[in-house]
Amino acid sequence: MVRLLFSTLCVLMVWSGASTANEKGTAYLLSPGDKVMVSVWGEESLRQETTVLPDGSITFPLAGTVDVAGLDASTAAKEVAEKLEKFLPDPNVSVVVTSIAGNLVYVQGKVIKPGPVQMAGPTAVLQALSMSGGLDKFADESAIKVVRRNGDRQQILPVRYKDLVSGHDMSTNIQLQAGDTLVVP
Repeated sequence: MVRLLFSTLCVLMVWSGASTANEKGTAYLLSPGDKVMVSVWGEESLRQETTVLPDGSITFPLAGTVDVAGLDASTAAKEVAEKLEKFLPDPNVSVVVTSIAGNLVYVQGKVIKPGPVQMAGPTAVLQALSMSGGLDKFADESAIKVVRRNGDRQQILPVRYKDLVSGHDMSTNIQLQAGDTLVVP
C-alpha cells in the first residue's frame, strides 16, 4: 500500500512539474540541425527520424515539407498532423527530439577556445564565455557583443563585461538563442 501511494505521488509530482514547465514557456524550440523522430500512431510505415534542414523545415512522407524551426515538439506534431489529414482521418502524430545538435551559439574572437558552443539548456553570455575557456589576455572587454539574426535583419546587443564580472549590473548577461554569435574583439 505504501509503495502504491509513493508511486502515485511520484507520478503526480512529475506530471505537475511538466505542466508547470510548459506554462512557463520553457519547452525546447526546434532549430536547424536538430533531429526528430516523427511517427503516426497505427501507421508503422509512417515512422521516420529526420533532421531539421537549414531552412527550418523537415520532410515527412505524405505531409511533404513542414516548417518546424522555432516550434516545440507538440506544435510541430500538430503541423505534421494538419498536412496528413488529407490522407489519414484524424492522424495521431508524435514528434520526439532525438538530438539537439542545432542548439548552438558561436563564440568568436579573443577567447581561449573559439567556435560553436552546444547549449544543453538556457545559456547566458557568461556561461558561453566560460565554455569557451574565458577571454584571452588581448580581449577588448569593452567591445563584446551578441549578433542575433532577427528575420532578415541582424541585431547587435552590447555586453558590458566589467559590470557582469563585478556583479554590479547583470542586465547584459543576455540569454543566448540558437544561432547567436558572441563576438569578443
